[in-house]
Amino acid sequence: MMGIGRVFLSSTIFLSVELLWIMDRRKFTDPGSKEILLDDFMLTHPIFLAPDKFQQVLLQQFNADGKQGEGWPGWDGAERKVAVLTVAFRYLDTYRDLLQEEGERSNTFPKELYLCAVQDLSRFPELVEDVLKLQRWSEILQSPAEEDKESRKKQVRPLFRHFRRIDACLQPREAFRGSDEIFCRVYTPDHSYVTIRSRLSCRVGEILALVKEKLQYSEDQPTQPANLILVAVTSSGEKAVFRPSDEAVFTTLGVNTHLFACEPLELESLIPLPEEIHWSPGDSKLHDMSAEEVANQLVVFDWELFSCVHEVEFVCYVFHGEQARWRPLNLELILQRCSEVQHWVATEILQCQSLPKRIQLLRKFIKIAALCKQQQDLLSFLALVLGLDNPAVSRLRLTWEGLPGKFRKQFQQFESIADPSRNHKSYRDLLASLRAPLIPFTPLLLKDLTFLHESCKSFHGELVNFEKMHKVAEMVRSIRRFRSSQLAVEAEPSPSHLQTKAYVRQLQVIDNQNLLFEMSSKLEPKDM
Repeated sequence: MMGIGRVFLSSTIFLSVELLWIMDRRKFTDPGSKEILLDDFMLTHPIFLAPDKFQQVLLQQFNADGKQGEGWPGWDGAERKVAVLTVAFRYLDTYRDLLQEEGERSNTFPKELYLCAVQDLSRFPELVEDVLKLQRWSEILQSPAEEDKESRKKQVRPLFRHFRRIDACLQPREAFRGSDEIFCRVYTPDHSYVTIRSRLSCRVGEILALVKEKLQYSEDQPTQPANLILVAVTSSGEKAVFRPSDEAVFTTLGVNTHLFACEPLELESLIPLPEEIHWSPGDSKLHDMSAEEVANQLVVFDWELFSCVHEVEFVCYVFHGEQARWRPLNLELILQRCSEVQHWVATEILQCQSLPKRIQLLRKFIKIAALCKQQQDLLSFLALVLGLDNPAVSRLRLTWEGLPGKFRKQFQQFESIADPSRNHKSYRDLLASLRAPLIPFTPLLLKDLTFLHESCKSFHGELVNFEKMHKVAEMVRSIRRFRSSQLAVEAEPSPSHLQTKAYVRQLQVIDNQNLLFEMSSKLEPKDM
């Protein structure tokens, strides 16, 4: 690939030979090849070379004396050091936001490299500009992060469903960081709850300590619990027990999944909250909202969420899971949003008791899907289509028969785009026909990355399959292309603008499929 001549490269000697070899302009007739290969490495190196190790090797190579036979034939000292610094600057630029979050831990690297470069200035005066850049990077990773932390301390950020705050949800969505503080309700077996304030990235053990402290002062809790565990309980009653060492569990919860703290003997007695089990029929607020305004708000919110996801989160999500140095917090939230929109469609239709109004809702959702597609928001477009294809909705024969032929034909076209046959060919053809900016259907992007990961090995012994790394990087670069320009939604604010915005950003949904089927059967019994 690109003149390397080897698909598998040693992870231990890669930086000392191959990576710095690509920095040599003499090896490339096409400068773009060097750029792509360097970008491949930057986007995928955490898969086979931990960031701490990466930084150590760069420092070692910068300080190496560069004797012949050590992987640097034909290089003088200045060329070698400039090559190492070029790689270091690219690394700092690619991971800037994530490194800022780590504070002092990350700031050590540019500081050490800066001190080494200062010592070499007398021998290599041509490094003076690079030394100044390293000094600036040390300041960038420290000062702005501190200012940012101070400003973020003043606000406690809401997640989608764990603690609702209308005023906060109307603000533009910003990227979540592990140090962000959030409010969250943690329930007890009797469905009372305590509200805790914690860091997004904190461990389960810390969450339980906060819960115990709150319960200690609760009048409803006369005795202090001895041994608490943290459990995620879904609306269907499924339970998952977290380990004390688990981190950042808030963003991994499902749409209507809640956290419970209980003693181990109480685990079996945990049941979902009453509002997750019961439902109330009623007219949808959607009847009073225009399809254009709802679609615009969906697109704007999706773009905010998609823009918050660091491209490296996709690699961390697929290749590392819980072991990743950087948790894919924002990616997990956009996946949660996709599920939320699907269940929103089914919830609104199945809560509607009037057949004519149900048909109106069906028409409105198809129109909203068309508008999302038109604005190149494929995330909400496909989520809406999949929501309408929910078995509890698709079985409503009388409702679908009442839909005008024009809308039925349009929805059939939408279904063909969502058709997974031939590896989602229809969707991929649509995606290929669009130009940035656009919002892709994120779950399929992750599916492709997962297939690539599982279908070929990352290592062969101690060697890295760099051909695979190139394919991974190509997928990640597609995300960069989708966001290469700003998505603009043209819409005249209406008097109901804020109401629609709040509604779209805090959807009330039922995600229990058994309950949805029960609702569907009451609307149109099987024998009708």
